[in-house]
Amino acid sequence: MKKLNNTIYVTQPSLPELDEFIPYLQQIWDNKILTNNGPFHQQLEKELADFLGVPYISLFANGTLALVTALQVLRITGEVITTPYSFVATTHSLWWNNIKPVFVDIEPEFGNINPEKIEAAITPKTTAILPVHVYGNPCKVERIQEIADIYGLKVIYDAAHCFGVNYKEKGICNFGDLSILSFHATKVFNTMEGGAIICHDKATKKRIDYLKNFGFAGETTIMAPGINSKMNEMQAALGLVQLKHYQENIAKRKAIVDIYRKELTTINGITILPMPEYTDSNHAYFPIFVDEKNYGMTRDQLYERLKQNNIFGRRYFYPLISEFPMYKELDSANPTNLPFARKLANQVICLPLYPEIKPACIFNICNIINNAK
Repeated sequence: MKKLNNTIYVTQPSLPELDEFIPYLQQIWDNKILTNNGPFHQQLEKELADFLGVPYISLFANGTLALVTALQVLRITGEVITTPYSFVATTHSLWWNNIKPVFVDIEPEFGNINPEKIEAAITPKTTAILPVHVYGNPCKVERIQEIADIYGLKVIYDAAHCFGVNYKEKGICNFGDLSILSFHATKVFNTMEGGAIICHDKATKKRIDYLKNFGFAGETTIMAPGINSKMNEMQAALGLVQLKHYQENIAKRKAIVDIYRKELTTINGITILPMPEYTDSNHAYFPIFVDEKNYGMTRDQLYERLKQNNIFGRRYFYPLISEFPMYKELDSANPTNLPFARKLANQVICLPLYPEIKPACIFNICNIINNAK
């Protein structure tokens, strides 16, 4: 491969034809409304709520601001039980709210928080649970809710990977008190940058909308110490166009995943996550896990071998959040408490996956993995 022209990255943003987007830009130029709950913002909230099958959705400039704000919405304080196996924004959102993260281990099947580890981590200071639907695979939502109900805890789901995922024929964002989505360029549905909070009642939606707009409830009325985290009209307009192509893109992603599964399933030492039951997947990621003893090569050696062939996967999620300097001194960050999280973090490579990637590239990646040893 030629290095400059044939480099394959773990993802690539899906974009519509520019000609399809230009009329939306023309409307923005004509009405000169760029932000502040403009017409495209309102339209996208309505269309997304309908598409995702959720009662209320509030759009944000990005998913991290949505997470930070969600904790404010529910007035979360003290300690929050969460996972070390995620993108750092999950835990950073707690830090920005002066909340102490308490890490518990994950279950090995899908990499999600292990509900059976939650109860032992609850203290009088615990106010909420912040799980992540890792790789778009649903957490054990029934068990998590059962624990939350027993101890009077809120549940906020980081559903950044979960756009369009249904669990038991129900949108995954209907579970918990709040769910947060990301519409970052790397996600299956993107608005360049962007995010959202999903909630279940009108009063909470109103509070969210106050908080993301400085706390304004009118021209001179401030209801709360809010932040500026609104989605602008250009992001919202792109989202409206992107939504038209979502199902087509997911079908393309599924076709890629099918090739990976067929080609990689029988390789000794390479583990592939099973398809979760009762779930309509969005095929957001394709992680593999490298067992050095059985594969004959470490994860990092395979990672470098792929890079030598201009294939840039990502080690999502390595290192663990609990290993970063600002968190590693927490008692709950002790590596001995997190054996499964450590194992997955040290074995994972997410392989390239996006609608425009050619099947020939996927077969090439699989051949490299199969013959790298």
